[in-house]
Amino acid sequence: NALLNYAERMTYIQKNPLRLIGPFRDAYLTDKQKTKSFDFYTYEEFAQYAEIARQKATSLYEHSFYTFFCIAFYMGLRKGEIHALKWSDIKGNTMQVRRSIAQKLKGGDRETAPKNESSIRDLQIPVPLKRVLKKQKELQKACGRFTNDFRICGDGTICLRDSTVENRNSIYAKEAGLKHIRIHDFRHSHATLLCNEGINIQEIARRLGHADTETTWKTYAHLYPREEERALRILNNLEFREFFGNKKQETA
Repeated sequence: NALLNYAERMTYIQKNPLRLIGPFRDAYLTDKQKTKSFDFYTYEEFAQYAEIARQKATSLYEHSFYTFFCIAFYMGLRKGEIHALKWSDIKGNTMQVRRSIAQKLKGGDRETAPKNESSIRDLQIPVPLKRVLKKQKELQKACGRFTNDFRICGDGTICLRDSTVENRNSIYAKEAGLKHIRIHDFRHSHATLLCNEGINIQEIARRLGHADTETTWKTYAHLYPREEERALRILNNLEFREFFGNKKQETA
């Protein structure tokens, strides 16, 4: 594609023909294959998973993993966003997402801005997560030297390692008798729960920090079967009211 663009600029060819077919991946995939697939936990499944994690949270270190997965499920944050969270990001009932941490770059952990401008967001914290966060803070304070600049997950100064988080994820899933899902799929679990409850796609996009609702819709549109049924039910009711109601009036 780069070569053909160059050839077009140099007037060797009139037009780059690849523009007509778009990205190669989209050109050969079927519509079904283009639909993003992902795994997720229902709330009932996550409750089983979280109970195993809670039982193993007998120390600050282990409770940090429990806290990590609860944030992922209840808030829908990306892995790096969870790693970067500080207690100073909690303002009353609100969690502010302002940064991310990448662990796969050369030179160690690197704190960066979130993925895009929309990823900078403020989210209300649900009651179940508040309880988990309260316990996590108590455990960190008990170790001394606590400040609001402590990272929420971990001992406050060092982030949990991605590899260890995945290790705990596998253990919890296996002991709970559940399928294993990726860390990122907890984010999908959050969105799926909201979709199935009929939450507006714009609010879901905002909570996930997507740059536009189109991304959210392409990923989760198939999770809105209830909306289709509800729309048909409303239209059917209108038909009964309109026609059958008028007939009754005419008869009278």
